Amino acid sequence: MKCSICKKQVEENFLKKPFGTYVKDAKGKAHLICTSCQIKFDNDKEKILAAL
Repeated sequence: MKCSICKKQVEENFLKKPFGTYVKDAKGKAHLICTSCQIKFDNDKEKILAAL
């Protein structure tokens, strides 16, 4: 899986769950955000959605 912002590959644990967070936009579509992008945007949902 790839991050929706930086398009880098998101690492997964042994259960195939990504190390990241899903954020839903206004239409209800879920976007995967990696941990480095979360730190970059201070984990603020409005800033992350603006970057998409």
